[in-house]
Amino acid sequence: MKLSEKKRINILQAAEQLFFEKGVEHTSMDQVAAKAGASKRTVYNHFATKEELFQAILAAMLAKINHGDVIHFDENQPIDLQLMTIAEQEVAMLTSPDFLRLAKIAFMQMLQEPQLAKSLSNNTMGCMTYLESFLEQAKTAGVLKGDELNVAAKQFVYQLKSFVFYPLLYGFETASEQQNNKVIEQTVSLFLAKYKA
Repeated sequence: MKLSEKKRINILQAAEQLFFEKGVEHTSMDQVAAKAGASKRTVYNHFATKEELFQAILAAMLAKINHGDVIHFDENQPIDLQLMTIAEQEVAMLTSPDFLRLAKIAFMQMLQEPQLAKSLSNNTMGCMTYLESFLEQAKTAGVLKGDELNVAAKQFVYQLKSFVFYPLLYGFETASEQQNNKVIEQTVSLFLAKYKA
């Protein structure tokens, strides 16, 4: 690995730690340089602005997150079991340390920079990359019903986020695996009560 690439990685790691602990707003490029063991000039050679550094950190953190496998609808498998698998993968991602760390850094910055929320919402993650297509296939097979399956997909994921992810992000509570499994089962049951054909 070239020295410049190693320095870039050190800067990213230092900035990620500082942004996590203090927030982007309260972290200076001087502090990033000091923590990375680099000169301020070196930091600016790699990242012209703190915003550019922040965007690079988001991209690097997103790349680290395990989004799970893409699940395709299978007519030979019960729909509830398929939805359970999707929900289990989603909960595993939402509760992973990497995802929670990214979420905390991004959330703190969104309070300062509301337009960031819009750019992040364009980054579909986890099952949202394929869930609408999965539901459409299930509907075509006569297993599910409904006209606005894009809304149905969001309802499914937001239910999981509400009971599993947000309490962890805000530090309200730490759910046990047993509690998470209960949320997964209830999410699938509620979803099928509305959308099963």
